[in-house]
Amino acid sequence: MTTLTSSPSTAAVTLQQLLARGDRQHSLLQPSLTALLAAADNTSEGISVAHIPFAQIRLDSRHVAAHDVFVLLKSQTGHCQKSRDYLLQAASQAAFILSEIDPSDLFDDGQLPEDMLSCPLIYTPHIRDFLGSLIQARLQYQQPSRLPTVVAVTGTNGKTTISQLVAQLTQLTGMSSAVMGTAGNGRLGALVQASHTTGDALDVQQFVYQMALEKAEILALEASSHGLDQQRLQGVPISVAIYTNLSRDHLDYHADMAAYAAAKARLFDKTHFPSLTHAIINIDDEYAQVMLDMAHASGLTVWTYSLDASKPATFVATDITPSLEGVKITLQTEIADKGTDDKESRCINIVSPLLGRFNVANLLAAIAAAAALGMSLERIAKLVPQLQGAVGRMQRVASSDGCFIVDYAHTPDALSQVLASLRTHCEGQLWAVFGCGGDRDAGKRPLMAQAGLAGADRVILTADNPRTEDPEAILQDMQAGMSTAQYQRTHIEPARQAAIEYAVMQAAPDDIVVIAGKGHETYQEIDHVRYDFDDSVVLQQALQKAGRR
Repeated sequence: MTTLTSSPSTAAVTLQQLLARGDRQHSLLQPSLTALLAAADNTSEGISVAHIPFAQIRLDSRHVAAHDVFVLLKSQTGHCQKSRDYLLQAASQAAFILSEIDPSDLFDDGQLPEDMLSCPLIYTPHIRDFLGSLIQARLQYQQPSRLPTVVAVTGTNGKTTISQLVAQLTQLTGMSSAVMGTAGNGRLGALVQASHTTGDALDVQQFVYQMALEKAEILALEASSHGLDQQRLQGVPISVAIYTNLSRDHLDYHADMAAYAAAKARLFDKTHFPSLTHAIINIDDEYAQVMLDMAHASGLTVWTYSLDASKPATFVATDITPSLEGVKITLQTEIADKGTDDKESRCINIVSPLLGRFNVANLLAAIAAAAALGMSLERIAKLVPQLQGAVGRMQRVASSDGCFIVDYAHTPDALSQVLASLRTHCEGQLWAVFGCGGDRDAGKRPLMAQAGLAGADRVILTADNPRTEDPEAILQDMQAGMSTAQYQRTHIEPARQAAIEYAVMQAAPDDIVVIAGKGHETYQEIDHVRYDFDDSVVLQQALQKAGRR
């Protein structure tokens, strides 16, 4: 048997030890691990795999060190050559390998080159069903720590804002809160930028565990459709799940909108997330029923929210009065505060500093989540005026005249909502500056242009993150179907900085300008290189240059 010596924090463990210890929080782990060891017993490696000590679990072959376990997952592109290379690269160091891919599929003759592998390899086709739980059990083995209560938000738009509002509301009551998502990961006020909305299973579990070590009580996270479809959140103790909306996005990954919705609905499936208690669903969205069906089938407490007073939602916003300083609403609900039996309809007046009508829906979702966590509605209402919008979400940049907004809207629906929200406050012309990302759903491009032209008086088409595509080609795609009259309202400037400067120079004092698409991002990705580029910073510089600050 291999002997492994290490420091207490990285002391070796075996699969058998993890199985024997058990973990009530990860109910899927024990049966899955038992099945894995039974499968290993039927291979040439034998049951000895159960007793091989290992250090860490790795998903990236480049990070595998001596005595680590390497988990080989299927590539989303189905690229067998790369998977084969990863396998062979890890084999020289790994204690053993768990492969989601049938090893015989990786080699032309279907024969695994035993002489090229210096460690056991176990074919584990359902590894994603318990991978997160396995990683968390490994992390918890030397230093057990209570994981935070998790609120997860899914949907095309609103995830970042809602997750940050939930974290702010809970932190304002004295609870230690953290967030994970597009705008960064970490404790409030100390976020670290992430490369993906939902990281891989190892990144997610390590982050959740780190927050546990830092004594975070609440974690509000964004659940992307990619992350849910690929089971990257498996093993995360989600208690409250929120659904915002669904509009065209990521159809370069999902086959169609039905598949996109099905991926989102996984968040409300208790077979995937046994710790679920509450589902909070926007019934104004056309795909809400898909989420409701799953939530009801899972036996969850289901609360709904709406901006339509005629709908029988659990939380309804009425008397909505938006302005460029925020919004006033009346919250109508029949939810009783914890510990009371009062189920009569109540109306609570709320003043929010968040801009835009669509942020009323985001606020309702956050209020419902806070209530599900045990906060009283009266206390929540008193805290709402202290909330701050997420960076790059309807973010107003100071100017001596005019109104300049930076927003992340990068889908036709999101852009339409932003423009519609600002239209009621615009005394002059409404400007929209935006583009479309490269190497993504090309069918969305003309739809984005039409959304901008429908909602704004003047449109400036420019680059977003072109990635490996020619910005000019992306702009050509966006112009498909435009009429002569629409062209007369459109200015095309491929260089994003120049486009922003043009808007600042041309906009009148009573105009509103929206710089959309990148929001919180601090880079522009061109040909695999990320260059420093922050819309809010570039906008501030342009305003200064134009003497408008």
